[in-house]
Amino acid sequence: MAASRAHHTVAEVPDPYGDHALLSSAMAEGYDAVPAVERNRLLRYLEAVVEARRTPVHAAVAFNAVYFGYDLDGDGYGRSPLRLDDFPVVTLGERAPALPVGAMVCVATGSDPLYAEILYKEGAHADVGTLGDVPGWVSGAPAGAEGPGRPGADTSPRRRELLVPDPHAFGPGLSLSPAQLHRLRTHQRWINEDGHVVIDACYPSREAARRGDLSAYADYLLTTARAQLLSPCVPVSLVELVGSTHDDALRAGLLRLLDTVRRILISSELLRMWGSYAMTRQALAACWRDTGPLGGDDLRTLAAAVERAATPSRRRYGLTAPVTVYTAVGPRLRALPGAKDLLKGVEYAAAVCRANVTLADVVQRDSNQGLFANGTRVALDDAFEGGGIWRSHHPGDAEGPGDPLAPAGRGWAATTAMTPWSESESESESESEPVDSPLADDAVLGLSELVQTGEEEVVWRLPLRLGHLIDGCLPLRSPIAGELRVACGRQPTIRLELDHPGGTLDVGEAVQNTVAELGEGAGRLTGVVWPLDFFPGLVLQLHWSRGSRVVRVVTTRLDQPVQVGRRVIGHCYDPCVLTREDAPGSDRSGDTAVGLGPKQLVMRTVRRCGLLTPEGHALLDRCGLPLAVYGRRPARAQSAVLEAAVAELLTERFLEPAVGSRDSTGQPHFPARPGERTIPLIGYRPARIRVLRPWGATSPATGRMRGVQYVPGHLRRLLPGRFPSEVQRTAFREHCRRLGKADGWELPEGYTFVTQHTRGL
Repeated sequence: MAASRAHHTVAEVPDPYGDHALLSSAMAEGYDAVPAVERNRLLRYLEAVVEARRTPVHAAVAFNAVYFGYDLDGDGYGRSPLRLDDFPVVTLGERAPALPVGAMVCVATGSDPLYAEILYKEGAHADVGTLGDVPGWVSGAPAGAEGPGRPGADTSPRRRELLVPDPHAFGPGLSLSPAQLHRLRTHQRWINEDGHVVIDACYPSREAARRGDLSAYADYLLTTARAQLLSPCVPVSLVELVGSTHDDALRAGLLRLLDTVRRILISSELLRMWGSYAMTRQALAACWRDTGPLGGDDLRTLAAAVERAATPSRRRYGLTAPVTVYTAVGPRLRALPGAKDLLKGVEYAAAVCRANVTLADVVQRDSNQGLFANGTRVALDDAFEGGGIWRSHHPGDAEGPGDPLAPAGRGWAATTAMTPWSESESESESESEPVDSPLADDAVLGLSELVQTGEEEVVWRLPLRLGHLIDGCLPLRSPIAGELRVACGRQPTIRLELDHPGGTLDVGEAVQNTVAELGEGAGRLTGVVWPLDFFPGLVLQLHWSRGSRVVRVVTTRLDQPVQVGRRVIGHCYDPCVLTREDAPGSDRSGDTAVGLGPKQLVMRTVRRCGLLTPEGHALLDRCGLPLAVYGRRPARAQSAVLEAAVAELLTERFLEPAVGSRDSTGQPHFPARPGERTIPLIGYRPARIRVLRPWGATSPATGRMRGVQYVPGHLRRLLPGRFPSEVQRTAFREHCRRLGKADGWELPEGYTFVTQHTRGL
């Protein structure tokens, strides 16, 4: 992106209600499916939004801007024809339902309503000190935790949270006057003196409390804010973008849209990201040059303090004691001289994100994976609590290296390891953490298949496994490994070439130099960088020309993409591996059942431990579920929680009931065998839904209509003095009926409706 684009004029920036809709059906399929021209158009708009607002813009807030129509002329959402009656009304006090970042709400204040958009939130734990000092167990603790190693027994946990609302997001016409805002801040009933909201946020379940920001916002839009999301007055409706009114399709499409917006923000050369928050590089540079409070000098002081926080005290004879210190960024910033008045309103969010970016830059620039020259290891430990908790430990070389910017939650993990959790003080039965106990059929799961062997080339096929993604490796068949070892030695450099038709590969992914580990039996390639859209079960076809040092990997496109669960798949895959290794708790960052909610835990156990069918279905003895989850007979309370989760999953049809049998040796069978005792089973039967192309193409591989873009129906703002035709008014009423508005609505004043059509790219 050219540096000359650092400043946009409003006239240059696309408008969500302009001639070209900024959201497209391709974006609802995922970032990689979006043509470059559409990405660039949306990027220009989002860069302008981040530049115009006085705070870092979260990906959920960026989605709001393009989906609900944020104007850059000072009116924000005020010029959008959204109905205020569709906004959820919330009453904020000591306790309230949790609100995600991005929530657009009407806050009931007892007098004039306060319309606001939640721009930022963080944990506000009572045990965090005013100087940012944090008890170790708080760092990484789950919502509802009551103390070291005690996560709490409430299935609907509460967590103290600080929310930063933007009361000016809807323009002057819907904003309270300065005097009204001052009165609200003085009373400190709905917002505090800083213009923030501190509440005990109530979550419906532990699983909901663990969801990421974008997933939580998607849930909020599809439930509490559903009328707002499905309003026919948005620039382009989600229903039009997805092509369906089914909840599963809406959720999947919404999550892909949110991820597309996030990745477009990441792609900008003008923006910096802290987590899902985007800020301009220009604003960061101005802050670092500033010599006043919260400027560059203060940020450098903060970074130095975190680096030195764990410097141990000397004892006699030069011995030192290991020291671990946890520092919360938000409270530490408040303690800086002259900073208090600069941390009001949205400026607090800006200061916290700038501080975290500064700490991250210092760690990356001045340390070796977090290990500094003074022997201290510094790493981010919790990205949410207190604006971000950084862990300083000395001696740092006593700990293994890792990504210092990936929140590890070591504070909570350490106390949990020392204090086993008991769900009830009076519970007498033994309890344990969830365990995985795969069955014998996994021993032959996903074996490679020889396709062709000749004098010049060997071709074989195998499904990608979770272990390959985690370890960055690729196994080699034993005859090939042996030939390579004879010709090239035990650890030759092998060039790996990836061919992923219909997918997008970075330059560093398409061609890679890997190291082959070649023992006496089979070998493997190490140091492989797998593309982000590669998943467990993806079928790989490998080609090796005898005598060469090149292995080519090719994926095969499906005639029609399918949706399996929440994953849209466009290439051939192994359904058994997908069922086993794409279960909850499993991704390329790790594979663990620890921390999963009851429903996720049940789903993981059924998929991991159930009897597999060739179609990828998994069936598990319902009575044996608690034992399969915990590896021993669990507490009564735990069994009850699991059974409740099973009932919910059956009601939601994510699991299905079935009947099997058990033989005299205890082995279950399905279908039930005659003469054997019948047993109830729960089954995971992944739905396989075809993903239709908007223009009705049946085979993406044919290349037909490749130069044609489908444009969904959308609203467009008219020039002054222009009016929509009766045909367009009728088309909008029909559009409303498709969205579930049986009586139809009239076009908002000043807008017209553009019916769905196709155009050349």
